[in-house]
Amino acid sequence: MMALLGLLAMVSLPSAAVAQSVNPDQLMGIFNNLSADQQQQIMQQLGGNAGALLGGGGLGALSGDSAGGATRPDANSNKAAQQRAAADEEQKEQSSSTLQPGDTVLVEVELQGERRLMRVLNGGLTPSTQLQAQAAARAAGGVTATPGQATTDTQVIPAPILTDAEKLQLEQLMELIRSRNPYTLDRNGMLLLPGFTGIALAGLSDELATKRVGAEPALRNIAAKLTRLPLQKIGDRALKPYGYDLFDVDSPSTFAPFNNAPVPADYVVGPGDVLVVQLYGSQNRNAHLKVSRDGNVNFPELGPIAVGGRTFSAVRSDIEARVARQMIGARASVSMGDTRSIQVFALGEAKYPGSYTISGLSTITSALYASGGVKPTGSLRNIELKRQGRTVRQFDLYDMLLSGDTSNDASLLPGDAIFIPPVGPTVSIDGEVRRPAIYELRGESTVSALIATAGGFTTDADSSRAALTRVNEQRQRVVVDVDPAATQALRNGDALRVMRLRPTLDSGISLQGEVFRPGNFAWRQGLRLTDVIASVDELKPNADPHYLLIRRELAPDRRIAVVSADLTAALANPASAANVELGANDRIIVFDGGLGRERVIQPLMDEIRLQANLATPTQVVNASGHVKVPGDYPLEVGMRVFDLIRAGGGLEDAAYGGRAELSRYVIEGGQARRTQVIDIDLAAVLRGDPAANLPLQPFDGLYIKEISGWSEQEQVTLRGEVRFPGTYPVKRGESLQSVIERAGGLTDMAFVEGAVFTRLELRLREQEQLDRLAERMRSDLVAVSLMAARANQVGASQTYTIGQSLLEQLKASRAVGRLVIDLPSAMAAKPDSAQDIVLRNGDQLIVPKRRQEVTVLGEVQNVTSHLYANGRSRDDYIALSGGTTRQADRNKTYVVRANGSVVASGSGRWYRGAATDIRTGDTIVVPLDTERTPALPFWQSVTSIIYNLAISAAAVASF
Repeated sequence: MMALLGLLAMVSLPSAAVAQSVNPDQLMGIFNNLSADQQQQIMQQLGGNAGALLGGGGLGALSGDSAGGATRPDANSNKAAQQRAAADEEQKEQSSSTLQPGDTVLVEVELQGERRLMRVLNGGLTPSTQLQAQAAARAAGGVTATPGQATTDTQVIPAPILTDAEKLQLEQLMELIRSRNPYTLDRNGMLLLPGFTGIALAGLSDELATKRVGAEPALRNIAAKLTRLPLQKIGDRALKPYGYDLFDVDSPSTFAPFNNAPVPADYVVGPGDVLVVQLYGSQNRNAHLKVSRDGNVNFPELGPIAVGGRTFSAVRSDIEARVARQMIGARASVSMGDTRSIQVFALGEAKYPGSYTISGLSTITSALYASGGVKPTGSLRNIELKRQGRTVRQFDLYDMLLSGDTSNDASLLPGDAIFIPPVGPTVSIDGEVRRPAIYELRGESTVSALIATAGGFTTDADSSRAALTRVNEQRQRVVVDVDPAATQALRNGDALRVMRLRPTLDSGISLQGEVFRPGNFAWRQGLRLTDVIASVDELKPNADPHYLLIRRELAPDRRIAVVSADLTAALANPASAANVELGANDRIIVFDGGLGRERVIQPLMDEIRLQANLATPTQVVNASGHVKVPGDYPLEVGMRVFDLIRAGGGLEDAAYGGRAELSRYVIEGGQARRTQVIDIDLAAVLRGDPAANLPLQPFDGLYIKEISGWSEQEQVTLRGEVRFPGTYPVKRGESLQSVIERAGGLTDMAFVEGAVFTRLELRLREQEQLDRLAERMRSDLVAVSLMAARANQVGASQTYTIGQSLLEQLKASRAVGRLVIDLPSAMAAKPDSAQDIVLRNGDQLIVPKRRQEVTVLGEVQNVTSHLYANGRSRDDYIALSGGTTRQADRNKTYVVRANGSVVASGSGRWYRGAATDIRTGDTIVVPLDTERTPALPFWQSVTSIIYNLAISAAAVASF
């Protein structure tokens, strides 16, 4: 117990001091003489300091557990396992987050932006002027300084600009780099760009690799970005050596024996083992007998019994026999209690070679796990168990991995050494086997044996052939065709690849498209279309039953031919030629009648074009005009005009059924091509006249005309004070007067002079002009603001503010498409006269109620409307609105009549405030005086446009 206290006292000492003052062998001797409870108490007290206090050789005894756990000699077993796992995990994480040899990367390159660096220097500028100049600079794409920088003037500093020749050279280099994407790092982790020496990237992240590539002098004017692609190679996958990942497990007890594991009969009893003896009969008690260092157990009534070095079965028989002979009336049952810890060595190509303390029940695999497993350079098939300098067992891990044979996984004795020699001859097998990998050979092996070792063939394997790559006697790498069932001997470095069967059908019918049950069907001689599609119920609702395409491969060169079929005709008469006889490998395509067919036909058309040549032109024809599905279609053998109409989905409702045109290319003397137009009697073709149903040639194009006057039904809308308002269909060329009469005329409350007439095509045209005007104003506003800021003009801030306000209003404005009309004249006009308004689709007439107001807009104190009074002048109404503002331009005041026409101000009585021409429903507009600010001349027009749009929109919105 004093030794225990001494050990506990040393825990508080620094590890270096303990190492200098205490011999670890002495500590271990003291520790081993303590009871199990005392040993456990010391272990709990020491914790992580056990390795430092007791040294490498004693740690196994401290942790040494009767449970059979294996430990590293330099650390606690759990801690060592955790540290080892953490190191492996860190290595894996590092390798997964950085570039490694063989990684695939995408290199994106683009020319560095040729920006003009605009620096606004704010010396002498007011804050508002600075902000305006900066806004102009941002709109121009420049980079500006912030207000408050201590500078004295305004400058524009251009960045270096490349010459056209330099740009062309860089563009060619970038195109070359892009064309080689993606790139694969070589075995040294080098990126090989075309025209560059290798750039080392292994161990760098994507970000650092991008910077490294950008550091190349030849790429200084090119912005490069590198991205790693986590691709998994399937066709050329990297094979791994088989079996080495056996020991890459998370649980440290995977190969460790347990306390309750049965003790084999041939287990050799040695010092440290505990025998449990149960006496029954005349005596009933249990005895725990620990084997001493001299190999004896002290049996109280029988004295010392030599058990060391004997098998457990012999010891058990001996003790039970002695009890029966020497203890009258007593019998004994002997079992094994706690097993001892033994020290073994893992040497050679072990991952962590060294001395290990493991359980006495441990086997070769337990020791291998304790040492971290086998290095990739070590052999799995010739592991040797050495005892006292002699090889007592050879262990082949493949026996355990492939067949579960553990007969050679021998139990270990103290001092045993597990020696792992270098790996022997290896061969690889890839392709259609269940377990592709690199396998180690043991002795002679054949192709068939290697395939069996790899788990045999997959279901897609071609078991009749394989390719063997090897280095022959002349040191040349050659490929040899071998029979997978052959007994041909393998050599070190051979690579066997088992071929895959072709994925195509060798015999069968493929059905795809708009059918409920697509898939493959068995083929037999004489199979016809209706045998595969027995009813139209097999088709989806939108399927086209009149045009089915059959793709066919012709022997012996597998040229593509196309046959079409009419399923409806085939079902109606299965014995007719419409029920096409199918060939092996035919593919039937059923189209959607409501969708275009280009997506489905295009791959087939590409195949047809690829096999065309000068002697056999591309077998393609075209249907256009008023067919339901216009486009290119494959030319079939014996195809005629009606077949092309059927391919195009039939005729539309607007199709002219009388005549059609067939354009044909004719080669004259092999020198020139001219177009011949053939008139087709379409009515005769549709009736089934063979003479009119002409055969087609390559590149023929059928054009189906439109019925004269056919178009979508045109409609106009009448709203407001019409007796029967609504949307009316109109015939071609019908006038507004006619439609108003059909609508019952106007009501008594109709304000005819204020009618609003809008047209759809005018609205689209006006909106396009508004967008262009807004873009021009934006550009000019930037230029004006920048010039005003640089010149430090007075009122620059006001100019920018007004212009910005006008621009926002212009952007918010939407075209109405109003057409100014004189409705009273139109209603009284004679047919085909200038006042007669011919309607178009989408026209709209709004007739408001009779009005009594005059509206005043623009730069007045109070924008409002006033009751009309006879005799009031324009100025009278402006005065009633509080007069004009300071920004008003009175000389350009104008009046918008109720019908939308504009009466501009001019000389004469307008300037004298004439009182006669103001009418009910008129709008007086006082515009902004844009000449007071240094703006552009067209701003006056912008303000007029905004006001007029607002007036028209208000008139329409009131309904």
